[in-house]
Amino acid sequence: MNKLILGLAGTLCASAAQAQAPEQPAENTAATVQVLGNYDNGVGTSDAASAGTVTANLIASRPALRPGEVLEFVPGVIVTQHSGDGKANQYFLRGFNLDHGTDFATFVDGMPVNMRTHAHGQGYTDLNFLIPELVNRIRYRKGPYYADEGDFASAGAAHMGLADRLPAGLATLTVGENAYRRGLVANSTAAGNGNLLYALELAHNDGPWTTPEAFHKTSALLRYSAGSAADRLSVTAMGYKGAWHATSQVPLRAVQDGRLGEFDAADASDGGRAARYSLSAEWRRRGADTLWQAIAYAVRSDLTLFNNFTYFLDDPENGDQFKQTERRKMTGLDVSHTWFGQLAGRPMENAVGVQGRFDRIAPVGLYATTGQRVLRTIAESRVSEASAAAWLQNTVQWTPWLRSIAGVRYDRYRFDVASSILENSGTANDHIASPKLSVVLGPWDRTEFFVNYGEGFHSNDARGTTARLSPREREPVDPVTPLVKTRGAELGLRTELVPGLQSSMALWRLRSGSELVFSGDAGDTAPSRGSKRSGIEWNNHYIASRWLLLDLDLAYSRARYTEHDPAGDRVPGSVEKVVAFGATVNDVGPWSGAFQMRYFGPRPLIEDNSVRSSSTAIAYLRGGYRIDRRWQVSVDVFNLFDRKASDVDYYYASRLPGEAAEGEEDIHYHPAERRTARVTLRAVF
Repeated sequence: MNKLILGLAGTLCASAAQAQAPEQPAENTAATVQVLGNYDNGVGTSDAASAGTVTANLIASRPALRPGEVLEFVPGVIVTQHSGDGKANQYFLRGFNLDHGTDFATFVDGMPVNMRTHAHGQGYTDLNFLIPELVNRIRYRKGPYYADEGDFASAGAAHMGLADRLPAGLATLTVGENAYRRGLVANSTAAGNGNLLYALELAHNDGPWTTPEAFHKTSALLRYSAGSAADRLSVTAMGYKGAWHATSQVPLRAVQDGRLGEFDAADASDGGRAARYSLSAEWRRRGADTLWQAIAYAVRSDLTLFNNFTYFLDDPENGDQFKQTERRKMTGLDVSHTWFGQLAGRPMENAVGVQGRFDRIAPVGLYATTGQRVLRTIAESRVSEASAAAWLQNTVQWTPWLRSIAGVRYDRYRFDVASSILENSGTANDHIASPKLSVVLGPWDRTEFFVNYGEGFHSNDARGTTARLSPREREPVDPVTPLVKTRGAELGLRTELVPGLQSSMALWRLRSGSELVFSGDAGDTAPSRGSKRSGIEWNNHYIASRWLLLDLDLAYSRARYTEHDPAGDRVPGSVEKVVAFGATVNDVGPWSGAFQMRYFGPRPLIEDNSVRSSSTAIAYLRGGYRIDRRWQVSVDVFNLFDRKASDVDYYYASRLPGEAAEGEEDIHYHPAERRTARVTLRAVF
């Protein structure tokens, strides 16, 4: 195997992180280009052009305004925010406005992050508990082509793995504008036959908002790991707690006429509190021709949110603020077994797996409030949601240039809801089967081709599956389908024909049986139609020199409803164009640096496309200097060119004091933060 090895070092912590490489299927070991320390995306490493792995060096070499932005290392993903930073981010991918995570599955060390039947949004994905310096790699997949991926994974999935050990202790102190402060201490030490890794993070940020955000967070991790890549065991405990004031989206009309400043809050009492505590274990054993893997986890989370998006439209006297709250216990298990063998002399793998998850949310509630004072209960429920899945996958290397991956998945769900609205209590059950098939052709001239097809699904909020009355108006409604089927296909290629360049292209389609989404803000399910999306992605990683890595990712998508309606066929919020460019510089004497720019273009805000958002282009810059072997200093500049842009845009009716009772339809937007700088002092010990 010919290798072009380029050691682009990241920061001291990132270059220290070590992880076990994922087990690879039987495949042709043709010539590859490996950009070691940054990507594991060479020819022969995946089953689709849209799949890949980002390693710790690249993750830590680039600045991030928020922890959730680590997902922007997945090509085509956009991460924004429409409220306080303690709230889950907004995500966009493949023509989806994923809201807070629906249709994009996210995992940390095998634990699902997406929350089912969540107080605020289905699939809610809050990554504030994550300490980015400890992320060892991100393995990403797009499309419903993988038998071991289930709920929320139709658009894609990201699996983040944490480091087992550090070669030296790490301490960082970051200060910045708007009272930003962050401290981190992390280290690992030998313990028995393994390693003990611990980390503690404290952070505070006011942001540029007129009402200081006062986001204060504490995160901690304790991890024990033992064994080798073939046989290992890890046990991880994580904890997070945060509280904040929120400045949510503001109406454009009020900013234009001067009633509100761009960074003002329409309701200064919005805010929230969140906590997450987890314990997980991962076990792996590789035999001569078998592989066992098992993951078990238990999560306890609490969330309280106060939001007011329509101001005085529904309640002219007290205002429209509402409280959303939930207390959740989640447990789960994921076990798989793989046999490595032959079929008539051809390398073959057979893998089977079972997955189970149980969520107990007691209670999950929606309340009318003013100034965070509860006025009345709109709806309060106790929910139990259980799921079980079994999957089977077969991989055969038929010839040196032909590999097939065929699989099937079966999921079964049970929903049990006890609501304060008696008519909305009840149980529901559903099941779904999802076949998968992929064919990999090549490589020829260091180029391979992919054909992928798969069916998938996402679950709907349990409260919608038993609802008979709308919580606010108490009008009759029909229960929703518990599980929504999706179908996707993709044609792709990956090539390393040009020396130093890894390039991949994917042409994809995805159909969804329904765009129904449970609105935690209203306590009911918003009616919608089926949809179809298609697009093309082109991703490039180029080694320009020994010290310079360049990345360019381009994506275009088209989203339409499949059922015609006079209101229009556009899917509101669906991103059409995404461009990301990055340049990473390392080992230029004591200097290092990174530049990254992301662009996501205009998108329809209503079905007839008569109102569209503006485009957003934001650039980040990092400059680092290694003082000596122990000390390093870096400066991060966010929104480098000080662009006035939106993180997110919506179009709906709201009412400010003095306006007509019916309110006004308007664009509501959350401004991107203006240019700001942070300085980090880093030491190893």
